[in-house]
Amino acid sequence: MTLFDLAIKNIRRNVKSYGLYIGSMIFSIIIYFTFVTLKYSEDITALAAVSKQVSSIMSASAFVLIIFVAVFILYSNSFFMKKRKLEVALYSLLGVRKRSIGFMLFFENIVIGVIALIIGVGLGFLLSQLLLMVLLKLMGLEVMSSLAFSPSAVVNTVIVFMILFLFTSLQGYRVIYRFKLIDLFHAEKKGEEFPKARLISALLGVASLAGAYWLALQDLMTSEVWRLLSVAMPLVIIGLTVLGTYLIFNSVLVYILSKLKNQKNWAWKGLNLWTTSQLLHRIRGNARTLTVIATLSATTITAGGAVFGLYYNADKEIETYTPITFMWEGEPQKITQDIVVYEEEIKSKTVRIAEGGMEIDYQVMDYSTFKQLATRQGWEDLPTINQEEAFILDTYYDERWSTKVDEVKLNKQTLNVIAYEDRSVVNTFTMGGKLLVVTDALFEQIDSPQVTYQAVQVEDYKKQQALSDDLAASTEQFSSATQQYKDSIEASGSMLFVGSFLGLVFLVATGSIIFFKMMTEAEEDKGKYQVLYKIGVSQKEMKRTIRHQVGMIFTAPLLLGLMHGAIALVAFSNLLMMNLLIPVVIWMLAYTMIYFIYYFLTIRSFQKTIFSMLGER
Repeated sequence: MTLFDLAIKNIRRNVKSYGLYIGSMIFSIIIYFTFVTLKYSEDITALAAVSKQVSSIMSASAFVLIIFVAVFILYSNSFFMKKRKLEVALYSLLGVRKRSIGFMLFFENIVIGVIALIIGVGLGFLLSQLLLMVLLKLMGLEVMSSLAFSPSAVVNTVIVFMILFLFTSLQGYRVIYRFKLIDLFHAEKKGEEFPKARLISALLGVASLAGAYWLALQDLMTSEVWRLLSVAMPLVIIGLTVLGTYLIFNSVLVYILSKLKNQKNWAWKGLNLWTTSQLLHRIRGNARTLTVIATLSATTITAGGAVFGLYYNADKEIETYTPITFMWEGEPQKITQDIVVYEEEIKSKTVRIAEGGMEIDYQVMDYSTFKQLATRQGWEDLPTINQEEAFILDTYYDERWSTKVDEVKLNKQTLNVIAYEDRSVVNTFTMGGKLLVVTDALFEQIDSPQVTYQAVQVEDYKKQQALSDDLAASTEQFSSATQQYKDSIEASGSMLFVGSFLGLVFLVATGSIIFFKMMTEAEEDKGKYQVLYKIGVSQKEMKRTIRHQVGMIFTAPLLLGLMHGAIALVAFSNLLMMNLLIPVVIWMLAYTMIYFIYYFLTIRSFQKTIFSMLGER
């Protein structure tokens, strides 16, 4: 029997044992092949040809996905090899040369990789059709064609993963020469050093996170700290967040568990003392893993929440900058009256007003026209003015950095500016972002060329693309809410798809990492649970302690990830002056629900591993 035959026989006899590792590889191949297939799709290629945003988003995301998949497979392989060390030790004890064992492991890994590639590519192709439909739907487009099988995507996927499989195979080969025989026999019995509670480290962890949160919530435009640190500020925030997260797990959590362990009334109740000791015993090994998971969760929540927020608020952004469906300079155009809600002819004059040491062009509108447009658009509590007053509509006004004009000199007359509105009744892209409203009489007296604009509001503006294209071809200074919405939804829709796709990948990966970790610990804990069983501890109590142990490992990084993400999204919403509360809450709830599915699956598998050894269900 050759080494290759032995490798095939091992795989057949141990499919159940290898299932976790094979499953992680198939998952990695499915997500990568699915994404690459979408990238090479004719529909996406056509979109990328006309949209640099779509092209750059897909390319950058593919690169991120390669790095992530590589890390995930290497992480999975490390757990797989740890379970194989005892088997390797037995081969060595029977006199098999290390070189032969290494080649056998090499062949096994390559065969498993090829099998995973075949299954992953097949399932990935089926999934990619569904995801293409989702992507086009998010971008407000109709499904243009069925997805064709992409040879380029297959070649790309095979090259990437064969390189990864070759590397992991060599990594397994290296294990043979790195450890002594006695180390291989006791690989699964090595415990972590029992940690000590250090109050200083715990306080440092809390202080690091508090400092990171405080810096993140500082206003980018007005903060002295931002001016001092400049481009280094994000690195400082990330560094403090990662340090604080690690110390929370390695010190703060240890400190809290140690205090609980010393509370006799709590510790001597049921298996609380044993549960706490179990968590403390492995806390340092778990601290690194939990830090990675919390960081991945925070990244996923922040990126996904921000993109979903932009997509969710697309309509509101259109209403702010393009409140009228169609607007252009010049004469009226022929439009089917069945869809017209209202039409308005707007007279405007341009004046130059001193603002912040410079003279800025303002469009001037008479109060009657403003009132009519504002009333049609549902404005309430309209300001009123007299001959000596005016007010300004400035869609780009921000009190943090914008210069506020208190008075305006017009026709040798000084007008008091009684109000500022950071919105407008006209389209910013046609008439500009700065509008001065004066009385009708004063408007007529302004000695400046008068320009006429046409404003047309239609029903269901999102579905008037053909009309928008016709008007754009026949008018000047044209702006269209329909076109703005189309551009916005295509850009934010593609980002939402990619963000959700990568977010789901990261979510599954974080859940898988914890799953691998807990199942490894379940194998190590078999003997301990057997002792508990022999001394009469009930199955109910053992299940309870399993829920508590697994629950802390799952809940701790999730809560920190949610906190990190919430702070980052608050800072993001403050920067854009956009209300992201509803989309962020929806995104966090979705993330938490999927995350806890992994929690219940892990508990079930952990209990199955333990109680199968005890002969109970």
